[in-house]
Amino acid sequence: MTAPLQPLLHDALAVLRAPTQVWSGVDGSIGSSAIHGVYFSDVRLVRGVRVRIGGADAEPLSTASPTADRALLHSLLRHLDDPTPDPGVRLEVDRRATAAGWSERLTIVNRRDVAIDTEIEIELDLDARSLDEIKQGLGEPVGIEPELGAGAVTWEGEGVSARLLAEGFEVERTPTGVRLRAALAVPARGSVARAIGLEAHDSIGVVGGAAQPVPWSTPRIDAPDSRLTRWVERSLADLDCLRMTTAQHPDRQFLAAGAPWFFTLFGRDSLWAARFLLPLGTDLARDTLHVLAGLQGTAIVDDTAEEPGKIMHELRRQTLVIDDGTSLPPLYYGTVDATALWVCLLHDAWRWGMADDEVRALLPALRGALAWMRDHGDADGDGLLEYVDRSGHGLANQGWKDSGDSVQWRDGSLAEGPIALCEVQAYAYEAAVHGAELLETFGAGDGADADPATEAADWRAWAERLKTRFHESFWIDDPAGAYPAIALDAAKRTVDTVTSNLGHLLGTGLLDAEQSELVARRLGSPAMSSGFGLRTMSTESSGYWPLSYHGGSVWTHDTAIAVLGLARDGHDAVAAELIDGLLAAAEGFDYRVPELHSGDARAEVGAPVPYPAACRPQAWSAASAVAVLSAALRLSPDARGGAIAHAPLPGFEGLRVAGLRLGAAAHDIG
Repeated sequence: MTAPLQPLLHDALAVLRAPTQVWSGVDGSIGSSAIHGVYFSDVRLVRGVRVRIGGADAEPLSTASPTADRALLHSLLRHLDDPTPDPGVRLEVDRRATAAGWSERLTIVNRRDVAIDTEIEIELDLDARSLDEIKQGLGEPVGIEPELGAGAVTWEGEGVSARLLAEGFEVERTPTGVRLRAALAVPARGSVARAIGLEAHDSIGVVGGAAQPVPWSTPRIDAPDSRLTRWVERSLADLDCLRMTTAQHPDRQFLAAGAPWFFTLFGRDSLWAARFLLPLGTDLARDTLHVLAGLQGTAIVDDTAEEPGKIMHELRRQTLVIDDGTSLPPLYYGTVDATALWVCLLHDAWRWGMADDEVRALLPALRGALAWMRDHGDADGDGLLEYVDRSGHGLANQGWKDSGDSVQWRDGSLAEGPIALCEVQAYAYEAAVHGAELLETFGAGDGADADPATEAADWRAWAERLKTRFHESFWIDDPAGAYPAIALDAAKRTVDTVTSNLGHLLGTGLLDAEQSELVARRLGSPAMSSGFGLRTMSTESSGYWPLSYHGGSVWTHDTAIAVLGLARDGHDAVAAELIDGLLAAAEGFDYRVPELHSGDARAEVGAPVPYPAACRPQAWSAASAVAVLSAALRLSPDARGGAIAHAPLPGFEGLRVAGLRLGAAAHDIG
C-alpha cells in the first residue's frame, strides 16, 4: 500500500487573506489536486467546484492575480458563440478571499448582436477536514449533511461553521455537496452576472484576520536593478494578506508564518519577519513583541516545553499530531532561539524609533527572556544554549532547521542531542549585549529591585563568557580554512558539516574580523552559493541533496540574514553575489519567492527549481525583500540622533528610496 503523500503546491494558484485561503489550478479550477479547496482557519470547507454554462465547461484563457487576495479568471464560451473566428462570448470570474470568507462573481459577456438564453450550473463538493490531515496526505472527503434554505446552504465541522450564499440560484443536494442552478438571459452586446459567497466562523479559533490598517509604510524605490523594486512591491502585497491577530490581543498584529501550512503565529518566523521590516516602521515589531510577551512562559511544563521567560514556538487551534509520533500541543514552546530573537527585535525596534514608553512597558518580559537564557536555555551549565525534547513527542530539533535530519555530520550520520547550535549562541550573545543596553537606558525607576547598571554589567559579563566558550568549543581546523561547527552534540563534539547556519553569526559581534572573513569566504564558495541563494548544506557533505528540506535547499530568509551580516561586516563582494542570486530567484518565481527552493546550481538549471511543498507566500521569505533592500543600502538607524546612516554596496550606489520610517518621521535615502 502506498504511504500517504503530502500535497504539492508549486503549480497551484493561491488567493488568500488570513484566515481564508483558496487553492486551485492556475486556470482557477478547484478539485483536481489534493491541495485544492476553500479553507478557513485551517479547515477545508469546499474541496471541489465545477462550473458549467449551457451544459458545457468554459475554456480557460488567462489568469491574473493583481493582489494576493484576488484573482481574475478569463475563459471562452465558444459553444455559445457564432461561427466567426473571433471569440464573442466569454466568462469572467472575479475570485476574492476576505478575512470572513470567499466569493466568486461570474460574468458572461456577449459581443454578439443576439441575446443568449442559457443556464449556469455550479456544483460544490463540501468538506470539513483539517489542513493538518490534508498536509499528511489524509485527504479523504468528510461526509457532509448540509442544510438547505432559500439561496443558502449551511454546514459545519472541526469547530468551523460555514454559510454559502447563492441568491438567485435553485439549490439541491448531491452525493458530495450541493448543486446551484440559475437561468441566464444574456442581452445582445451586453452581460449578466451571478455571484456566490461563503461566510465562515471558527468557534475555537485562537487567531483571526487583522482588520487594522497595514502597519508599515510603502516605500518608493528607484533601483538600478528593477528586480529589487518588483520584489519589494509584490512582497508587501503578500504580507498584507498574512496579517493576523490573536484572540488574546485582537488589537495587535503579527505576520502568520506562511500559507497554506503555517497560517498562524510562530515565534521565530514572526520575529524575523518583523525585524526585516523595521526600515518601514516599528508598529508591526511593537505588536509582535507584545503578542509574544503575552504568551511568555511562566512555569516548567515538559509536555509543552514551557519554561519561565521562554518565548513560544507556535500557536494552534488544536493539538497537531504528525504520523512520525510527534504531537505538539496547541500552545507549544519547543524552540531554542525565539527567546533571544525577541530581545534582539526589541533592541532593533528601539534603534528604529519605537517609543520609549513601549520599550519600558516590555522590560519585565525582557528580564524574563534574558533570565531564561541563563537559567533554562543553558540546561547543563556549560555556558552555551542547548535544546532537547523532554516530552518524548515534541520536535527533535528546535532551531530554525527543525526537521529531524537537519543536524548531521559530514558523513551523513545524525548528531545526538542535547544539541548546541552555533547560530543560537550568536543570537544569545547579541541579546545579552543589547539587552544590557536596554536595561541601562530604561531600567531606572521601573520598579525592579536590581540596579540597572549592575544588571547591565552582569549581562555583558555573561555574554563575554559565552563568547569565550564558543570560540573554545566550536572552531574546526580545515585545510581550506577554519570554520565553526553547525553544533556541538551531546558529548560536546563539533558536528563538522558546513552549513548556512554560519551566516547567522555575522554582524552579531560574536566573531572578530579574521573569523568573519573565514566565514564569508565559506559562504561565497561554489559549494555554498548556488547562484539562487545560499545552500543550507555544502555540496561537499554526504547528506547534501538539492531538494532536502534543510540539507541542501535554499531558504530565502536564511540567505537574507547572511547578506545583512556580510554587509555589516564589510564583505561586500559576497553580499552582492548572494543578493544577485536572490534577485534571480525572485524573478524566476514571478517575485512571490516561496519558503524554500532547490539548491541546484544556477549554471546548470538556468531557472530556480521549486521545492514542491513549500509555503507561498511565506512571511520571512517575502519580508526578505526589505532585508535585501536594507543590506544593499547598508542602513544603520539612530532614532535618538534622528538619522539613518547608509553606505551602499558596490553596484547599488544609484539606489534611491523614499518613505523609510525612523520612529514617526519619514526618511528618504539617495
